[in-house]
Amino acid sequence: MPLDDAEERLRVGPPADHAAGLPAVRLSVTNAVRRMGIVKATRNLLALNQVDGVDCMSCAWPDPQDKRHTAEFCENGAKAVSWEGVRETIGPEFFAAHSIEDLAGRTDHWLERQGRLTHPMVRRDGATHYEPISWEDAFALVATHLNALDSPDEAVFYTSGRASNEAAFLYQLFARAYGTNNLPDCSNMCHESTSAGLAATIGIGKGSVSLQDLHEAELIVVSGQNPGTNHPRMLTALETAKRNGAKILAINPLPEAGLLRFDNPQKARGLAGRGTGLADELLQIRSNGDLALWQAIGQLLLQADDAAVGSVIDRDFVQRYTTGFDEWERHVRAVDRAAVLAATGLTWSQIETAAAMLAASRRTVHCWAMGITQHHNAVATIKEFVNVALAQGNIGRPGAGLCPVRGHSNVQGDRTMGIWEKPPAWFLDALGTEFGFAPPRLGGHDAVAAVKAFRDRRAKVFVALGGNFVAAMSDTDVTTAAMRGATLTVQVSTKLNRSHVAAGRTALILPTLGRSEQDMTGGKVQRVTVEDSMSEVHASRGRSAPAGPLLRSEVDIVCGLAAATLGDRHGIPWSSFTADYDRIRDRISRVVPGCADYNARIAGGGFRMPHGPRDSRTFPTPEGRAVFTVSPLVVLEVPPGRLVLQTIRSHDQFNTTIYGLDDRYRGIRSGRRVVFINALDLAELGFADGDLVDLVSEFSDGVARRAPRFRLVSYDTPKGCVAAYYPETNPLVPLDSQAAVSGTPTSKWVVVRLVATGT
Repeated sequence: MPLDDAEERLRVGPPADHAAGLPAVRLSVTNAVRRMGIVKATRNLLALNQVDGVDCMSCAWPDPQDKRHTAEFCENGAKAVSWEGVRETIGPEFFAAHSIEDLAGRTDHWLERQGRLTHPMVRRDGATHYEPISWEDAFALVATHLNALDSPDEAVFYTSGRASNEAAFLYQLFARAYGTNNLPDCSNMCHESTSAGLAATIGIGKGSVSLQDLHEAELIVVSGQNPGTNHPRMLTALETAKRNGAKILAINPLPEAGLLRFDNPQKARGLAGRGTGLADELLQIRSNGDLALWQAIGQLLLQADDAAVGSVIDRDFVQRYTTGFDEWERHVRAVDRAAVLAATGLTWSQIETAAAMLAASRRTVHCWAMGITQHHNAVATIKEFVNVALAQGNIGRPGAGLCPVRGHSNVQGDRTMGIWEKPPAWFLDALGTEFGFAPPRLGGHDAVAAVKAFRDRRAKVFVALGGNFVAAMSDTDVTTAAMRGATLTVQVSTKLNRSHVAAGRTALILPTLGRSEQDMTGGKVQRVTVEDSMSEVHASRGRSAPAGPLLRSEVDIVCGLAAATLGDRHGIPWSSFTADYDRIRDRISRVVPGCADYNARIAGGGFRMPHGPRDSRTFPTPEGRAVFTVSPLVVLEVPPGRLVLQTIRSHDQFNTTIYGLDDRYRGIRSGRRVVFINALDLAELGFADGDLVDLVSEFSDGVARRAPRFRLVSYDTPKGCVAAYYPETNPLVPLDSQAAVSGTPTSKWVVVRLVATGT
């Protein structure tokens, strides 16, 4: 991966002890005005997350149901809309001046800051440059390649979480009408473990809480999550809960600023630097120690209940709504304390304090993110969250429940709309009935399996509805080589990124409207819809003029591809859908449960998807009850002289999109190639703060994966555990290192050794 010359100016200072405040306001406004100009910046920022406004693309946190602030956005939301709304554009002249070899030598930060894509572009087989192509010829080129394949399963249709419900529904319809379930998505890389763990235990792979539940909770547990950077609007909910008397238990290897104090910029005291303290207790757990911790907490809760039966464990709930409690109880009562301490790196006193907080709470919300989901035992850990929630009756109770916090704005909605390589039979039945064809039943490729299929030349055509697949995936070198071996790659994009230069022999870039831009497809103002992390569905309507006259909406592009490829096959009216998106939502209402009267309910402000465990304590599992599960406690051993790496985001970043080279919350300026490491590890390994090292990962396949030239930064992280930013460290994550059951890359558990740079 190319290095940035700016890294030579890297500076390290002390980490922050609070999030947001006046600096967030100043940076949000100045960046927006610099990128978009004052008029466009004002229009776009004031429309963010408003009723009938623009849904922010920077996370999936829900909007308030009551009164909203005039500025209903966070610093990262402002960065996202500014990144999308930049004045700079790139078209045929840019690509004529830059060969693909030249672009491949640039950093991800440089690629994306060049500006908005404005013209369909093609790289012909054997060519060194992209060149312009008309939309009609682009669609015909894709159709020719797809229709020449020996099997529909030689094509892969990837989806990013930015795609709207309407685009996602049509995209999966296109893929299945074409004949494949190869529909990997970005969820495969992040919250797939959540979907698997929750589906197996409560019968639905979604969280069970509302925003109001957080406000009413007595205790909020935040595990493996950095809300100050990844979900800043969550801080407002945590502040409200604290002011209502809630306690917050934070469990995370790093003491993130957003877990410590929130200076709410919507309030005078926040602007003055007198914010709200958040975490009452912070457990700096070792990477992958969460399963052990929660089994120990389960043990302590049972022991507390022994002293006064029914005071901690909700025996009535357990008896009426669950199965498997006795087996779980026997297992956690026998959990070995020494194993727990070894896995967590915590003291028993710290664990007892955490358990006492749960025992004292009648209404607990469990929140988590990718610090939990990207481990080999991620699904088991999430099941352990569920075990404790079930034991205390904290599902289907106001102020309590399960709260997986998703990072991409519509990743949950895309799954609801059928973007899934393992679709349930009932969804395929409904889809086939509605559109008059027999959808394929064979399961498709997830993200990792897709890379392997291209690597092994079992797949030939890759179509991506948004995203930056090459940079987002694990094992970057393997992924890059696999994608370059494709006969055709198609990227529906707003900006240039790594996937456009690590592309197939023939490659298309199809420029699309951003969410903040007005969609006039069909000659009328169109709106799209999304579903947030708490199952709320609402509309989004762009306000700004498109970055260029040739841009098309995602819906229009999907329908163009489908019509060119399928013709009148199955009689699906693709052109009708582009004329009026209401027609898409009418079809969704007859296929997707809970979406009846879609258009009317969206016009009324939106609606909430049904959720049996939350709404009525009904659990659609095979057992008809919520399921306690037993997971073996295995303490992962790390060889001497090795460390465990977790990959993280900086504060100037959204997924693979790099807005800038600062991470002010962690004290990093003008650089990203840093490794946060415990001072004791520095001393034991013979290094010093500021030394330059290469990171070398070690895996059972014997391949030495190497990421060069990182600066060591002494930091408050558990001994034996280090952290560094992705995508720079994605080359270190082996493709075959996946979470059990879910297949998620294990980006939070990578065994590495440090080698002095240049040796």
